[in-house]
Amino acid sequence: MNVQRRGLCAAGAASLLLGACASPTNGASGGSDIGSAGAGGTADARAAAAELSGTGTLRAAINLGNPILASRGADGELRGVSVDLAREAARRLNIGIELVPFNAAGKVVEAIKEKRVDLAFVAIDPLRGADTDYTAPYVIIEGAYLVRNESPLRHNEEVDRTGTRIVVGRGSAYDLYLTREIKSATLVRAPTSPAVTDMFIADTLEVAAGVRQQLEADARRVGGVRLLPGRFMVIEQAMGVPKGRVAAQRWLSAFVEEMKSSGFVAEALRRHRIEGALVAPLRRTPALP
Repeated sequence: MNVQRRGLCAAGAASLLLGACASPTNGASGGSDIGSAGAGGTADARAAAAELSGTGTLRAAINLGNPILASRGADGELRGVSVDLAREAARRLNIGIELVPFNAAGKVVEAIKEKRVDLAFVAIDPLRGADTDYTAPYVIIEGAYLVRNESPLRHNEEVDRTGTRIVVGRGSAYDLYLTREIKSATLVRAPTSPAVTDMFIADTLEVAAGVRQQLEADARRVGGVRLLPGRFMVIEQAMGVPKGRVAAQRWLSAFVEEMKSSGFVAEALRRHRIEGALVAPLRRTPALP
């Protein structure tokens, strides 16, 4: 299997709709009002705001299937780096926001395709690109393999063999990538990424694939398992909008670069105690239109 190689670079410190959660537009932290669509805002910002709030509010899809991006606190509130970015974008554009939670990336992608949401936080993938226009990535995360302690597998390169069954979350970036890359092993799909390890245990499968942090947490929970060293892929997490919303994609692309360069993304990762995810490298000098 060809392992995808992308350099990791830190720019700072380290299907069914489940419901909707209306949230205030206040940003998670401060920040300049460059690009505000209110009085004095630029024409580009106003155009972006119009495309992102055509129903009256910005409907932001929040993927709870990826714990690096978002989670639901004990108080029921949505939180995480994607939540902070969605709120900050809405604040700067002076538009209302509705956080729409999903339990799997595949369901988020369906919602974008059907234009049931205006903004999503998903991994960049060429197949998804048919219906989604992306920004550059804001964070980079790793895909890892989980096996039982007694498994003969020791390296990622050994996984793609006849007789090996790999369980992965249906429609996830890992599913899409492994579908293209795996030649001899068999893919088995769990309904969501958080369900992968339990299915791996219950069905006595050979390998579980997913977000490293999720698998590390699962390993502590179930015991008797271990992660293979290194990674089998690198995932670029970006902001995405339904295809054809040119003004929104342009404004959000500049917004993402500023959020990386200003330390906003790094601070969000620190505040939410996310380890292992890196701020994606800058693609260009941020300059919100």
